[in-house]
Amino acid sequence: MREGVSEAHNHSTVVESAPVTAVVEPAALDDLIAALRRRGFRVLGPTVRDGAIVYDELENAAELPVGWTDRQEAGTYRLERREDDARFGYAVGPHSWKQFLFPARLRLWRARANGGAPVVEEEPLDETPLAFIGVRACELNAIAIQDRVFTGGKFVDRDYAARRRGIFVVAVNCGEPAATCFCVSMDAGPRVEQGYDLALTEVLDSAAARMGRAIEHPDIRDLLADGLEHPRWDEVAERCLTCGNCTMVCPTCFCSSVEDTTDLTGAETARTRVWDTCFSLDYSYIHGGSVRTSARSRYRQWLTHKLGTWHDQFDTSGCVGCGRCITWCPVGIDITEEVAALRGEETDDATTA
Repeated sequence: MREGVSEAHNHSTVVESAPVTAVVEPAALDDLIAALRRRGFRVLGPTVRDGAIVYDELENAAELPVGWTDRQEAGTYRLERREDDARFGYAVGPHSWKQFLFPARLRLWRARANGGAPVVEEEPLDETPLAFIGVRACELNAIAIQDRVFTGGKFVDRDYAARRRGIFVVAVNCGEPAATCFCVSMDAGPRVEQGYDLALTEVLDSAAARMGRAIEHPDIRDLLADGLEHPRWDEVAERCLTCGNCTMVCPTCFCSSVEDTTDLTGAETARTRVWDTCFSLDYSYIHGGSVRTSARSRYRQWLTHKLGTWHDQFDTSGCVGCGRCITWCPVGIDITEEVAALRGEETDDATTA
């Protein structure tokens, strides 16, 4: 595997592959994208759209967010122009790579009437090879977590496995963390360590020293298990809208539901898998009603699973410190502050207002 370093000031790229080091111009990104497309890859990467940096299909390197950065705080996101032409001089936006591996909406099968017996057709697998451009360390860790969820156990999700197979990953060492980032404290960044085919680094600033937040997590599972009746859950419930934004932008949340639909003639029906959230009343609905009727119980379920019982299921935390849940919470709830409060530490009320 190779590792590259892109100079933001002279806009050149140094590619290091022991024992050879070479300098490559930015045009090499265009060449890389073109080469991947010629080989049949669907090339996906960051681009600017609708006031945010999102992941979408790329035809050339000009579509990258050249000269753009983002400013994030609890409940706040905005784009700003940089003073250079950095291609990857931003943190993370509302999208994650999860949308391509675990789509928000996926038809599982269709059935149609055929005289006396229905014919069931399983949805064909989409095996188009994918190439991800600009994957951060926190996101590589998120993909690894979802790998364990969907392919690491006894039952393998066939659609996820087909999409995951053969992906070409161009990683980028993060040089521009947001104020909401805390990947260092989660051992998930900012430098990429594994899970990529090619790694690039734009020389901007030291990201690790500029993390906006942190979570102390060595004993966090026990902290959460012992604090189920902590009064902090009531305090956060007074602010939480249970909108599910945090789970929608999270790169590791995997809750889903299924919808069955029938056409107007009754001749064809289909089952579709859709993203769901543990913040909804319907998610915990069983015969007789919902198990978690209060905002308190639903927020507690999310946080204790994400940081605590996820370890019991998958031998890892469910959080990679990307900070998306903080940025995209409409009321600015901060997961790092909630953990600190459960520890009995003082928090800055100004950031939770």
